[in-house]
Amino acid sequence: MGERVYATYWVETAYPLLQAVEALAGEQSSGTFVKVPGETPELKERSGARIERLTELDAVGEPSLPGAGAPKAAAEWRRAEAEISWPLDNMGPSLPNLLATVAGNLFELKQFSGLRLLDLRLPEAFRDAYPGPRFGVEGTRRLAGVARLPLVGTIIKPSVGLSPEQTAAAVDRLAAAGVDFIKDDELQADGPHCPFDERVDAVMRVINAHAERSGKKVMFAFNLTGEMDEMLRRHDRVLQAGGSCVMASLHSVGLPGLTALRRHSQLPIHAHRNGWGLYSRSPAIGVSYVAWQKLWRLAGADHLHVNGLRNKFCEADESVLASARECLTPLFAGAGRGCEAMPVFSSGQWAGQAFDTHARLGSADLIHAAGGGIVAHPGGPEAGVASIRQAWEGALAGRTAEDVAAEHAEFRQALETFGP
Repeated sequence: MGERVYATYWVETAYPLLQAVEALAGEQSSGTFVKVPGETPELKERSGARIERLTELDAVGEPSLPGAGAPKAAAEWRRAEAEISWPLDNMGPSLPNLLATVAGNLFELKQFSGLRLLDLRLPEAFRDAYPGPRFGVEGTRRLAGVARLPLVGTIIKPSVGLSPEQTAAAVDRLAAAGVDFIKDDELQADGPHCPFDERVDAVMRVINAHAERSGKKVMFAFNLTGEMDEMLRRHDRVLQAGGSCVMASLHSVGLPGLTALRRHSQLPIHAHRNGWGLYSRSPAIGVSYVAWQKLWRLAGADHLHVNGLRNKFCEADESVLASARECLTPLFAGAGRGCEAMPVFSSGQWAGQAFDTHARLGSADLIHAAGGGIVAHPGGPEAGVASIRQAWEGALAGRTAEDVAAEHAEFRQALETFGP
């Protein structure tokens, strides 16, 4: 038997569980709603999806999603976890075609009133076919000159509306404050008020000047999201100007777009997941980030957003931590590329989250991106950056927030300003 792809789903159905999951397996491989000529037992054995495991969980009295079918006498909707596998030969080591198989028409099947992709296990043929991150954690740390603590990062705000010169002035202040990483907002692209090329030139003049004086080059992630030819040209412009990072919006450029960018890129790719709530917000449908991020890592993402603890959005802390752990977990066992990517903690972050983040993640391999937590610090951006570093030094040493606040005024001010 050849290599196989494995996918784990949470399902909810009013039909017998095995019957419903068999319909899913058939729809996503060799079958359809009726038997068709040519679907021989030999073909089904060779190309059909296989139910590897079906574990019943619980039942509810009404469907989670509208539009699902049900037997006439249905009194409950049963839930289960199902693992299904496909022969790799069905789609080959192709991310776009993998996606059509594990996250395609199945979400529309009437048998299900809930269906969510939880996880994926992929054969090593995908590692051989795709480049994976070029820089990942180690390369990002090397380029940013940060060996031990997380990269302290921030975002240009206002998100849009600044000119290239105003953007550069903001970068000047942040670089002087000692920040490690700055990114464009995902809404900032190549509009007439702030053209991409002019923004790159203005920002890199400032960053290069700071680097000459201090020896430290701030990593700036320029948002090059666009058509494929535009993205490749924009990457080259950043590289020529001395930049050290580019950014792409994953759901805008798609898997083939990110893969093509990765094969061309000589810089780390900061992958922004804007739009992720569309896939994840309902617990009854969509895709877990644990599964989703594996595709983007294979395609070449070096950094992946995971939200942050006590964030301003709706994602629970445990979900954030599960996503971050997965970004740092090798995709494949044994020697060779594990495709690890650096998780980016952002959204409502400030120095105080350092203690819980380190305790629960067990790693400092991350970008701690704070907007207001830096620029709105009462002592100014320099104090905001210092407060985050003080917090992480304390967290790595096993100290408490109270210990650090007693010793460092910058962290104490952050605690008084942003704390509970």
